[in-house]
Amino acid sequence: MPTISLCMIVKDEEMHIARCLESVADLVDEIIVVDTGSSDRTVEIASQYTTNIYFYPWREDFSEARNYSFSKASMEFCMWMDADDILEETEKDKFLQLKQTLSSDVDMVMMKYNTAFDEDGKPSFSYFRERWIRNCSEYRWVGAVHEVISPSGNIVYSDIAVSHKKINAGDPDRNLKIYQKALAEGKTLEPRQQYYYGRELYYHKQYEEAVSVLEQFLLSEEGWIENKIEACAVCANCYYGLGQEKSALNSLLRSMSFDLPRAELCCEIGKYFLEHGNYHTAVYWYETALSRPGNECSGGFILLDCYDYIPYMQLCVCYDKMGDRKKAKEYNEKAGACKPYAKAYLYNKQYFDSLGVC
Repeated sequence: MPTISLCMIVKDEEMHIARCLESVADLVDEIIVVDTGSSDRTVEIASQYTTNIYFYPWREDFSEARNYSFSKASMEFCMWMDADDILEETEKDKFLQLKQTLSSDVDMVMMKYNTAFDEDGKPSFSYFRERWIRNCSEYRWVGAVHEVISPSGNIVYSDIAVSHKKINAGDPDRNLKIYQKALAEGKTLEPRQQYYYGRELYYHKQYEEAVSVLEQFLLSEEGWIENKIEACAVCANCYYGLGQEKSALNSLLRSMSFDLPRAELCCEIGKYFLEHGNYHTAVYWYETALSRPGNECSGGFILLDCYDYIPYMQLCVCYDKMGDRKKAKEYNEKAGACKPYAKAYLYNKQYFDSLGVC
């Protein structure tokens, strides 16, 4: 059975760290905590779970700190978690079973990362991340922000999920400042970092600059296809922010020059036509979204609702607008089968009942 070192980098996480460590302490064989400058009780709390606590000066480079934490690990695999992550009770037996059955030739285990949740607490946004990484010099974190270890070697995909559940919001400007500092120092962003820099600019409503950065990324021959597709969606949002709706639609359609349609993009295109009163075209795109298979192993961001609940709800709206309330109700019931607790579904149900739609 493989041994695992949990490796964490932390700073001022007294609100989160006990919850995180409590969720996984009994499942790993070693806990490494690297503090990058806490001024609260983070270290005191962490010391209740491990004596392997180290201090590392923060140099605005997440990869550098994570590589340092991995350098302190002594087990066969390194596992990373952030302080505001947890392993839910439902995942613990699966975690142990994987430890007991993992083949000795595995180099990396990819696990789901749930980062957003619906009104019932069920995951609504997830993607795979490298979670267990063989402890050897071959695997190094890269990227000052949105750091990554590129998957390689013998890789296993597991349905075990780590959940990101932040209690208090962090500094919204941190990532953008790190990118801007790097650029001011004359550093060049590699394609993946260029994509994330453009996304940070979008988050800060610097739409024109975001589009400029993302266009350079999209026109380059380098870069991951999933990032290219997501960059098209981010550009579309920027164009909406600039009041350029046609450019937004063109950006969404451009995503299909990189690969087959993603349900997420189909829903956005359907939304465009729905909002412009072109209901028949909107129906086409929402039906296309329903037909798209979800490929969680692609590594891209997966908005789970775009593969069933959202297109069902929007088809309900489209058919209601077109006067076919029977079909609209049918789609609302399909949405309700996905999320019987959803307020929108329940509101629509009451609406159709009040009209006596059978």
